[in-house]
Amino acid sequence: VQLVESGGGLVQAGDSLRISCVASGRALSDVRMAWFRQAPGKEREFLGAINWSGGRTYYAESVKGRFTVSRDYAKNTVYLQMIGLKPEDTSVYYCAAAHPPQTILSTLRFAASYEYWGQGTQVTISS
Repeated sequence: VQLVESGGGLVQAGDSLRISCVASGRALSDVRMAWFRQAPGKEREFLGAINWSGGRTYYAESVKGRFTVSRDYAKNTVYLQMIGLKPEDTSVYYCAAAHPPQTILSTLRFAASYEYWGQGTQVTISS
Protein backbone atom coordinates (compact mmCIF):
# COMPACT_ATOMS: atom_id res chain seq x y z
CA VAL A 1 0.00 0.00 0.00
CA GLN A 2 1.31 3.41 -0.98
CA LEU A 3 0.07 6.40 1.02
CA VAL A 4 0.32 10.06 0.10
CA GLU A 5 -0.85 12.79 2.48
CA SER A 6 -1.78 16.31 1.51
CA GLY A 7 -3.61 19.35 2.78
CA GLY A 8 -1.32 20.50 5.56
CA GLY A 9 -0.37 24.12 6.02
CA LEU A 10 -0.40 27.12 8.30
CA VAL A 11 -3.68 28.05 10.00
CA GLN A 12 -4.68 30.17 12.97
CA ALA A 13 -5.77 28.91 16.35
CA GLY A 14 -9.46 28.07 16.32
CA ASP A 15 -9.48 27.28 12.60
CA SER A 16 -10.48 24.00 11.01
CA LEU A 17 -8.45 21.96 8.55
CA ARG A 18 -8.97 18.75 6.62
CA ILE A 19 -6.00 16.69 5.50
CA SER A 20 -6.15 13.80 3.08
CA CYS A 21 -4.41 10.50 2.45
CA VAL A 22 -4.70 8.77 -0.91
CA ALA A 23 -4.06 5.02 -0.83
CA SER A 24 -2.98 2.90 -3.78
CA GLY A 25 -1.30 -0.38 -4.59
CA ARG A 26 -3.79 -2.97 -3.37
CA ALA A 27 -7.40 -3.54 -2.55
CA LEU A 28 -8.30 -1.81 0.67
CA SER A 29 -11.13 -4.08 1.76
CA ASP A 30 -9.04 -5.71 4.48
CA VAL A 31 -7.18 -2.64 5.66
CA ARG A 32 -7.37 -0.40 8.70
CA MET A 33 -6.24 3.17 8.10
CA ALA A 34 -5.03 5.49 10.83
CA TRP A 35 -3.73 8.97 11.51
CA PHE A 36 -0.78 9.75 13.74
CA ARG A 37 1.19 12.89 14.44
CA GLN A 38 4.70 13.54 15.64
CA ALA A 39 6.12 16.79 16.96
CA PRO A 40 9.87 17.38 17.28
CA GLY A 41 11.31 15.50 20.23
CA LYS A 42 8.08 13.62 20.90
CA GLU A 43 6.83 10.12 20.21
CA ARG A 44 4.45 9.42 17.37
CA GLU A 45 0.92 9.88 18.72
CA PHE A 46 -2.16 7.96 17.64
CA LEU A 47 -5.12 10.16 16.70
CA GLY A 48 -7.74 7.95 15.09
CA ALA A 49 -8.36 4.99 12.83
CA ILE A 50 -11.03 3.65 10.48
CA ASN A 51 -11.85 0.24 9.07
CA TRP A 52 -11.96 0.56 5.29
CA SER A 53 -14.78 -1.97 5.20
CA GLY A 54 -17.63 -1.00 7.44
CA GLY A 55 -16.24 2.38 8.40
CA ARG A 56 -15.97 1.77 12.14
CA THR A 57 -13.84 4.49 13.73
CA TYR A 58 -11.59 4.63 16.77
CA TYR A 59 -10.20 7.75 18.45
CA ALA A 60 -7.65 8.79 20.99
CA GLU A 61 -9.34 10.35 23.99
CA SER A 62 -7.17 13.44 23.61
CA VAL A 63 -8.77 14.39 20.27
CA LYS A 64 -12.23 12.83 20.50
CA GLY A 65 -14.83 15.41 19.57
CA ARG A 66 -12.35 17.64 17.72
CA PHE A 67 -10.93 15.25 15.12
CA THR A 68 -12.94 13.06 12.74
CA VAL A 69 -11.66 10.29 10.49
CA SER A 70 -13.63 9.38 7.37
CA ARG A 71 -13.06 7.66 4.03
CA ASP A 72 -14.22 8.01 0.44
CA TYR A 73 -14.45 4.70 -1.42
CA ALA A 74 -14.51 6.24 -4.86
CA LYS A 75 -11.37 8.26 -4.26
CA ASN A 76 -9.46 5.69 -2.16
CA THR A 77 -8.95 8.52 0.28
CA VAL A 78 -9.00 8.83 4.05
CA TYR A 79 -9.53 12.21 5.67
CA LEU A 80 -8.74 13.76 9.01
CA GLN A 81 -11.06 16.66 9.76
CA MET A 82 -9.77 18.85 12.58
CA ILE A 83 -11.70 21.63 14.31
CA GLY A 84 -10.82 24.06 17.06
CA LEU A 85 -7.13 23.79 16.27
CA LYS A 86 -4.65 24.83 18.96
CA PRO A 87 -0.95 25.74 18.75
CA GLU A 88 -0.16 22.43 20.49
CA ASP A 89 -1.67 20.59 17.50
CA THR A 90 1.33 21.75 15.46
CA SER A 91 3.00 18.62 14.18
CA VAL A 92 3.74 16.44 11.18
CA TYR A 93 0.67 14.34 10.49
CA TYR A 94 1.07 10.83 9.11
CA CYS A 95 -1.30 8.39 7.49
CA ALA A 96 -0.75 4.68 8.15
CA ALA A 97 -2.27 1.39 7.08
CA ALA A 98 -2.44 -2.06 8.61
CA HIS A 99 -3.16 -5.15 6.54
CA PRO A 100 -4.81 -7.16 7.84
CA PRO A 101 -6.28 -5.00 10.59
CA GLN A 102 -5.04 -5.61 14.11
CA THR A 103 -7.07 -8.33 15.81
CA ILE A 104 -6.34 -6.96 19.26
CA LEU A 105 -7.95 -3.53 19.29
CA SER A 106 -5.76 -2.24 22.09
CA THR A 107 -2.80 -2.40 19.70
CA LEU A 108 -4.23 -0.14 17.01
CA ARG A 109 -2.86 2.91 18.80
CA PHE A 110 0.71 1.66 18.48
CA ALA A 111 2.67 2.86 15.47
CA ALA A 112 4.51 -0.47 15.29
CA SER A 113 1.27 -2.25 14.42
CA TYR A 114 1.06 -0.45 11.03
CA GLU A 115 3.12 -1.67 8.09
CA TYR A 116 2.61 1.18 5.67
CA TRP A 117 3.24 4.91 6.14
CA GLY A 118 2.96 8.09 4.17
CA GLN A 119 5.62 10.76 4.07
CA GLY A 120 3.72 13.11 6.37
CA THR A 121 2.24 16.57 5.98
CA GLN A 122 3.13 19.54 8.19
CA VAL A 123 0.34 21.28 10.07
CA THR A 124 1.24 24.50 11.87
CA ILE A 125 -1.16 26.45 14.07
CA SER A 126 -0.31 30.03 14.91
CA SER A 127 -1.57 31.64 18.10
